[in-house]
Parts: sequence; structure tokens; C-alpha cells
Amino acid sequence: MLNVEYILENLVKCNTIKDKENKKILDYIEKELILMGFQTEKKDKVLIMSNKKFQTIGFLGHTDTVEATSGWEYEKFKLTKVDNKLYGLGVCDMKAGIAAIIAAISQINFENLNKGIKVYFSYDEEIGFSGIKDIMEYEKEFPKKMIIGEPTNNEIIVGSKGLMEYKISFAGIKTHSSTPDRGKNAIMSAISFINELNEFYINEIRKIKDLNFEIPYTTMNIGKINGGTEINSVPDFCEFLLDFRTINKEIESKIEEKIEVLQKKYVANIKKLNKISAFFNKSNLSNKTCNFITEASFIQSNCIILGAGPVTAHEINEYISINSLYKLVEQYKDFILEECK
Repeated sequence: MLNVEYILENLVKCNTIKDKENKKILDYIEKELILMGFQTEKKDKVLIMSNKKFQTIGFLGHTDTVEATSGWEYEKFKLTKVDNKLYGLGVCDMKAGIAAIIAAISQINFENLNKGIKVYFSYDEEIGFSGIKDIMEYEKEFPKKMIIGEPTNNEIIVGSKGLMEYKISFAGIKTHSSTPDRGKNAIMSAISFINELNEFYINEIRKIKDLNFEIPYTTMNIGKINGGTEINSVPDFCEFLLDFRTINKEIESKIEEKIEVLQKKYVANIKKLNKISAFFNKSNLSNKTCNFITEASFIQSNCIILGAGPVTAHEINEYISINSLYKLVEQYKDFILEECK
């Protein structure tokens, strides 16, 4: 049996900001699981392993972390214990989940169980979801229950909103601001596009509700805009970034149709950056959802999200409570024993 704090300490030692030490962390995980009777099915930047021919439960975790912001009081790549808290970069999001997966597996005698486990460890979750996309290309059929170890403060989450992201740009004709009619103002084109899109959002999209979500409607946000070069020139370029957090596929279709109409009307260049659908799995375990995106959104139908807490992901002095970590190991063990018997 492995102690979960010992495992977490070894995971935190790996600098996996932008997957810098991806191989190091996967080598460590693989080594521990091989000692428990697991076999490696795939290993490159992702790691997929299983311990029996038939698996009824799967666990998924991403190994990368966000950049460390300034202001940390503790060493980022060392597990630091203070009172009931464990500090370290990525300790919450989501190396605690990975540590609990490995610890739970180490504490179960699979000789007494008929079915097995499959584990998936991904990369690039924090930026582009490349790891889960690689896994989706490899895996033909996931186990009937999938647990994603993202931080939830030990609460079971059974759904999350979708995500649609766009980069939208406009070309104009540059001229002096004293003769604007000789040019074409790209910023004004962007403003007209945004105003019409916002009117459509308020009058149609926002009115459609799904009470399964804490914020029960699709949200829209213009996150960044830039254009022009100086005050006395008509701008020949403008670009903005746009995202929607969607509640269903019907909404997705409505948004896509409207953006296509506006693209033609305002001669816009549209680049779709991401499209991930919302999901909600009816369950007697929970009805809780989250507004953020996890890798569960790619697998969807058989996923729950369950991890440690409190949720301090992406924060200075990221931490979890020791009680939450040990409770998570027991929660994972209960799921394994129930699904593999």
C-alpha cells in the first residue's frame, strides 16, 4: 500500500508547467502502477494502463499545471505541510486527484474482484486539450463509469456547460481621420457586429434556461479586442475574442447560424477556436454541475467529476486539506469496489 501524501510529494516535484517534465511524471506513475500489476497500453505524451482484460471503471487525470504566479510563500515544486493544509503548484489542480487514484488502487486486492480498472493520464489540459484529444483518438470504448479527478472539494459533479470560442477579425481601408469616407473603419465594423450579436444574445439565447446549471443560461463574453494604430487614422484592422458557455446543442446551432449570417453581412474573418458541448448525466449520486470545462466534456455520457478541495486551482499558494485528500482515497476505493466486484 502506498501513502497518498508520499505519492503527491513525488508528483509535485515534477515541473509540469506546459508539460515541461511530462516524461518524468509519466515514468513515475507508470513505475508505481506496474508494481501493482498494471500493463501499459499506450505511452507517449499520454499514459494509458489497465490491470484486467475487462474494465468497468476508469480514472482520468491531467498531469500539466498552470504557470505559477508571483507572490508564493511556499516552494512551488515541493509539498509543504502546514497544519491541515498541503501546499504546492498543481496540488489541487489536479495532482491530488492523481495521487488519490494511485493510492486507492494500491489499497485494493484485485484478486478478490472480477473486473478491473483502466487509467488515463493526459497532458495540455490547461491550454489546448491536446492530451484528451489524443486519448479520444485511441480509445474505442471507455469503461462504463469514468471518474475525472478535478478538484470538487469531495462533491460529485455530474455535468458542466459547453464552450464555444471564436477569433473574429475585420479588414478595413486605412486613411487619414480627416477624410474617413475614403477609408473603411474596421473597428466600426467590429462594433456593429458585436452590437447585433449582443442583441441576438439578449433577445434569444439568454432567455433559454436549463435549471440543472447554477447559472441557468448560456453566457457570452467579449474577452479581448484590439485594432487601429493611432488616433488620427482610420483603422484597417480589428480583432476580438469571443466565448459562449453553452447549456445545450440547440443553443450551439443557433449561435453558429447567427455568426454565419453576421460574417457575410460584415465581411468578417471567423476562426473557431473551440467547440465543446455541455453535458448532464442523470444520476442518483448527485445533481451538481460546474460552469468550467474539464476533460469530462469530451467523454460526456458516463462521467462524474470528483476530486479534492478546497478548490484553490490557479491561485497563489494553491493547497488542499489533508482531510479532503484522505477522504478522496476512500471515495475512490468505494467506487472501485462497487464497480469491479
